Amino acid sequence: MTATKDIRPLTSLRFFAAMWVVVYHYWPNLAAVMPPLVGKGYLGVELFFTLSGFILSHVYLDSVGDLRFRYASFLWARLARVYPLHLATLAGVGAMALAAQAAGRTIDANILSWPSLPANLLMVHAWGLAPAAGWNHPSWSISAEWFAYLCFPAFAWLALRLRARPRLAVAAAVAAAWVLYALFERLAGFSLTHATIAWGALRIVPCFALGCAINLLWRANPLATRRRAGLGAVFSGAAILVCAQIGAPDALLLTLFGGLILSLASLTSAGENTGGGRLFVYLGEVSYSIYMICIPWKLLFVNGVSTIFHFDKAHLPLPVWIVFTILVIPLAAVSYHLIERPARAMMRRWTERPPAPLASVA
Repeated sequence: MTATKDIRPLTSLRFFAAMWVVVYHYWPNLAAVMPPLVGKGYLGVELFFTLSGFILSHVYLDSVGDLRFRYASFLWARLARVYPLHLATLAGVGAMALAAQAAGRTIDANILSWPSLPANLLMVHAWGLAPAAGWNHPSWSISAEWFAYLCFPAFAWLALRLRARPRLAVAAAVAAAWVLYALFERLAGFSLTHATIAWGALRIVPCFALGCAINLLWRANPLATRRRAGLGAVFSGAAILVCAQIGAPDALLLTLFGGLILSLASLTSAGENTGGGRLFVYLGEVSYSIYMICIPWKLLFVNGVSTIFHFDKAHLPLPVWIVFTILVIPLAAVSYHLIERPARAMMRRWTERPPAPLASVA
């Protein structure tokens, strides 16, 4: 199992998770009743979190097990992955807000929450350490991811203890998620899947743990044939759509995310490239940019067209709304190539050791 390093369909899946979140955030600007499927779009973040647990276990679990894992290098690689774009979008939102203020426009007071800035810069703003959901609000999930990265050795240690019993690991992760969701809602008065600045770090834990457990089950190869894996992918995908549309519990949808990830990874192991085409893989690669720029783009576009054309912000014409939504993809591609990818490469180069100088010959 571990020989299959590049699981391309899972990269593609990230695009659909990102766009689910985007449509969820953009739908209130369209004068239409929100379908339940769209209303569950916040769970695209849970899908991201579960994928993170699976992929990081896939890449690093063996090195943890044989003591080759380098924690500092791991954290730097993860920081290079997420921090440059986080910083760029934070600065972009700040610049737009300051420009709007200078032009005499009223902005949400939380956007320029200066007391929240240090926590945002340190990526701890989803740990209950930011007083307001300011700046680029979607970055709360990057703060939650950073929490999971810091705790990855603990997740890996638990996974290694259950490596020989992957079904038990999955059952325990699923059961823990159901219990945690129920207890949190009873104690907090709202669903954990709606937590962002407050309790966002906790929100990632059941998803990340499930991703790690699903990786263990994938290694055991329960869906050994293309037929089984294909049927699993079709069933899981259809069940997610149906359950989201009927408003099923979030814990059930999280469980189905695990099934879909397992099935798509098993398809790759069986030699099938369904969902792994070049276009969708590329869109998956820019999915982080899609997610991170979706709110800055919304602020810029909606305020711009409402000012120029006098549209009601909550009632954009359908053609305008479609253009607004689709344009996030090419803008994300620009962000990916101009900011995310080169900055990531630059940060990784900083840790590369220069070649040893040749010994001089007298």
